[in-house]
Amino acid sequence: MSLGDALSIAMAGLRANQASMSLVSSNVANAETPGYVRKTVNQVTTLSGPSGSGVSITGVNRELDAYLQAQLRTETSGASYASLRSDFLQQLQGLFGDPNSNGTLEDAFNGLTAATQALATSPDSTSARIGVLNAAQVVSGVLNSMSNGIQTLRTGAETGLTDAVNTANNLLQQIASINNNIRTNPAGGTSTDAATASLLDQRDAAINQLAQLMDIRVVTDASNQVTVFTGSGMQLVGMQAAQLSFDAQGTVTPSTTWNPNTSASELGSVRIVYPDGSTADLTNSLKSGKMAAYVELRDNTLVQAQTQLDQFAAAMASALSDKTTAGTPATSGAQTGFDLDLTDMKAGNTVNITYTDTTTGAQRTVSVMRVDDPTALPLPQTATLNPNDYVVGIDFSGASGSVTAQLNAALNARNLQFTGTSPNITVLNNPGFSTVNSASVTSTVTSLTGGSAEVPLFTDAGSPYTGAISGNGTQMTGLAQRISVNPALVTDPSRLVVYSTTPPTAAGDTTRPDFITKQLTSSKYLYSATTGIGSNAAPYNGTLESFLQQFVSQQGSNAQAATQLASGQSVVLNTLQQKYATNSGVNMDEEMAHLLSLQNAYSANARVMSTVNQMYQTLMQAM
Repeated sequence: MSLGDALSIAMAGLRANQASMSLVSSNVANAETPGYVRKTVNQVTTLSGPSGSGVSITGVNRELDAYLQAQLRTETSGASYASLRSDFLQQLQGLFGDPNSNGTLEDAFNGLTAATQALATSPDSTSARIGVLNAAQVVSGVLNSMSNGIQTLRTGAETGLTDAVNTANNLLQQIASINNNIRTNPAGGTSTDAATASLLDQRDAAINQLAQLMDIRVVTDASNQVTVFTGSGMQLVGMQAAQLSFDAQGTVTPSTTWNPNTSASELGSVRIVYPDGSTADLTNSLKSGKMAAYVELRDNTLVQAQTQLDQFAAAMASALSDKTTAGTPATSGAQTGFDLDLTDMKAGNTVNITYTDTTTGAQRTVSVMRVDDPTALPLPQTATLNPNDYVVGIDFSGASGSVTAQLNAALNARNLQFTGTSPNITVLNNPGFSTVNSASVTSTVTSLTGGSAEVPLFTDAGSPYTGAISGNGTQMTGLAQRISVNPALVTDPSRLVVYSTTPPTAAGDTTRPDFITKQLTSSKYLYSATTGIGSNAAPYNGTLESFLQQFVSQQGSNAQAATQLASGQSVVLNTLQQKYATNSGVNMDEEMAHLLSLQNAYSANARVMSTVNQMYQTLMQAM
């Protein structure tokens, strides 16, 4: 080996040492920089002369485990989803409160039942009557407040989606910009220099932030270009970034719902807009991340919580105001059946018919519901809570004679026949094919002195609650937000006891107070499966208090389960982050040890150069 070769090799070694020390300095300086990945030099052996080998720096390595990074992004999305959902459910649990604590709905309802029991004991007591009204106002006030709180949370989810979409758009633009910068980098897309490595760190940081918002899949090609897709496979960004849009609604109420048909939706939709102008709806395809949590909360979890309150309010109001009047037995030739008076029926009220199919011996039930909005027809079979009845909606808004015609058209095939003109109709059997066992009319009482124990203690913002169904939905939706005490009773509390003026209710009569107490405390009712309690095939059947305890307990369990899930996800995420940091982060002890090694190598290379210099001087002197 010549002295020139030795000098060249030593100089190459010094350059490699300098590059390595520069990266060590960068690693140490960025040890606490979020998203920074530890860098090392990529060096190869080069031939120097006939018998020597030098060293050359070919690029910069990012000490990155791509598989671990993909796992980390997946768990980041899951942890963000779980954490946000837990936060919202904790707030929701705060609205429902803990069982048996003061100021809760259960506490208010217990106060109402205690007040009605006191009124049944002392019906002539003015203070007992006022006590019932005060307790009823507390119940309605708590329902109003809880409903408002739920809608505030839904509004918060709508606002959160707006912020998340804006943040996502900024991140997508950053990723696209970095992709383009890497492509035009003088070092080329396949070789990584220090500047490109820095860009890769920035791009990874942006992708990691995007993973907090939504579930994503990242594909990297041989040129260090990435393409980001949603979890469902829709492309978000490559060399160009798609634009996310969200048409937020200003006011969220119990009746505002999301619909995949944008023209029919009353809540915002997350859509992706591509550079060529095409669009796709992402709202229902989001499965993880904050955006998915917001959508789930806004459209499902909080809607169900509102439905629980609405169902409780509706059951409580109907329990006190609904009156069922049995039909009068009737005959027409060989046919038998019942005469029915539909005078007091209101939209949402029903005619209830039980008959036996004589060919099979099976007993059937039919519920005929009054409908005043023909756009609501035909009614779904879930329009009533009885899973075993056949539901028929009849339009009462036309001529009175059309009611009978509609009934025959709908039920002749079931061997039931109808005669008469509304409001007085008769339901008859088809001899040899059916036997009508019973028929009755359930109507909502609106008069305070109609002669029966039923009383409209609660109203829908001053109007009777009848359970009406229209083209816009059911009256039950949002009832908890509107329910109030009947203002006529507030004006005249005596009507809590006096149910008839002709003849007048006797002093000390407890008929109405006893009825109110029984309906609130011991009578059982069916509840909609949309509350999350029971199912369509087997709806929950219980007292008002038991149903209340069911959904309050459910909310508590949901909040606890969400907290546990968030904690579990946090543990998994922290474990992956620590593992990722170990593999790709900066370890100060290792960097210092590496620096000492480089210092020794630098000194050795410098010593070689010094020795070569001395040898050159000796040769020069010899000449």
